[in-house]
Amino acid sequence: MNKCQHGLYAITDTRITGDNLLKQVEKALIGGINILQYRDKSSSQKERFAAASALLQLCQRYKVPLIINDDIQLAAEVGANGVHLGRDDDVIQQARSQLGDQAIIGISCYNDLSVALAAERAGADYVAFGRFFSSSTKPDATPANLEILSQAKSKISLPLVAIGGITPENGGQLIEAGADMLAVVQGIFGQKDICNATKQFQQLF
Repeated sequence: MNKCQHGLYAITDTRITGDNLLKQVEKALIGGINILQYRDKSSSQKERFAAASALLQLCQRYKVPLIINDDIQLAAEVGANGVHLGRDDDVIQQARSQLGDQAIIGISCYNDLSVALAAERAGADYVAFGRFFSSSTKPDATPANLEILSQAKSKISLPLVAIGGITPENGGQLIEAGADMLAVVQGIFGQKDICNATKQFQQLF
């Protein structure tokens, strides 16, 4: 799969999906998401392994990469396409050595361009900025402004991901500012019609 991603980046949240994770993800896949991140802070390691394995099979059917949030070991065990990590660039090297050259490695940079520049030097495949709008998923996350995207676009050659409270109504301005991908949780999985919600985001691209 092509590492250089573009489009809609869906992130799961077990507080929203509950026991319907696979059904809800499949609706998003049908709607046309371009990449999926499995994020689960509450389940046991055994449950997370089972869920990640099932998600990988599902994503492979739709030819969509599966990224694991913040767990290099789980990504390696299930054979996921990559991992999304915090801002420590030492972890990038650790992830690369465990997951290999083909793995997609993304880094959260919040509102800090220096973190993104360091991540690029360390071998990350994309960098994520945000939150750009108020977020029910991470209400205490560091706010970011649109200027960080245009600054990053001029200095970084990696794909840029925007995250935080993104809707079909406000997402267009993030793409205009330089975002290559929009990362969405509530705007997809918190909607009654997940497939239709996904299609509305896709129209922005």
